[in-house]
Amino acid sequence: MKIIVLAGGNSTERDVSLSSGSMIYKALKARGHKAVLLDVYLGYEGELSDIFERDTDWAARVGAIGEVNPDPETLKALRKDGGTRFFGPNVLELCSQADCVFLALHGANGEDGKIQACFELLGIPYTGADAVSSAMAMDKGISKDMFRAYGIPAPAGFRLKKGALEEEPPVFPCVVKACCEGSSVGVSIARNEEEYRAAKEEAFRYGREAIVERYIKGREFSVGILSGKALPVIEMVPKMEFYDYKAKYQAGSAVEICPAPLSREKTEEIQEIAERVFRVLRLQSYARIDFVMSDTEELFCLEANTLPGMTATSLLPQEAAAAGMDFGELCQRILDDAMERDETEGGFSGR
Repeated sequence: MKIIVLAGGNSTERDVSLSSGSMIYKALKARGHKAVLLDVYLGYEGELSDIFERDTDWAARVGAIGEVNPDPETLKALRKDGGTRFFGPNVLELCSQADCVFLALHGANGEDGKIQACFELLGIPYTGADAVSSAMAMDKGISKDMFRAYGIPAPAGFRLKKGALEEEPPVFPCVVKACCEGSSVGVSIARNEEEYRAAKEEAFRYGREAIVERYIKGREFSVGILSGKALPVIEMVPKMEFYDYKAKYQAGSAVEICPAPLSREKTEEIQEIAERVFRVLRLQSYARIDFVMSDTEELFCLEANTLPGMTATSLLPQEAAAAGMDFGELCQRILDDAMERDETEGGFSGR
């Protein structure tokens, strides 16, 4: 199959996306697919006609994993048009030529439904959740509303808009989160008013809305979902206070145990809740659902990730491996789900 692996972008998670994309690209190439790794923001300005037939190492063309939150002006300077549009040169043309686009994007302008909606309008098959489901899962405020409506256990909390009067005071300690970021970007723990003000300022760097939640000290877990079914549970034991961006993507920053050391009953409980979250948010194909368990073994769902990381240290591939599925098989399964959805009634564009 002719596959475009779409990575990069201009979100705070650009570096992780490029790492995910490189691994997915290599796995698909090893399985015989005609794959091209493309940076959605920088695009490609070479000859297009035989691009899927070339023996090019596309992974060597993208940058290695770097720092979170790339400088926007530095990225814009790499574009001849000054980065006035999100899509780089020839991105949509190449995606239209592919049999499927494998989305390796993370964060804003990739995981939030915008690209998914564009591809649906253009009739371009792609992997992962559709536009509406992606948007609901990415917005933590909407996700919490859905959890509350359908009885999904989640930390108590409230939304907070930048510049608006606060209708209720926080209960310390609390967690302040940017509403529409991933990988723990814009997340802080506040124990007093001074830390709370700093946490809000940090969260509002990434948008005009934040989420304030009760801080729950406990064990952290994640459950991958593949075709609606839960994979083995993984436990994350960070070497710092909480499982932040560094712990997620820098080797040695956390200990990850899969299958998690839980009783069968607790394992089944967390897997059942994860599958319910998948259904409540109307997700498709695959996702990763994150949890914290209190000292009294009460489970709380934190969020759903519709395009979870696929790097060397990412959780979903570790869970798939524990279920007997190697990285290449995982990528193929995700690709097969996308093509099956495209062939069913309605597909991606109703064509």
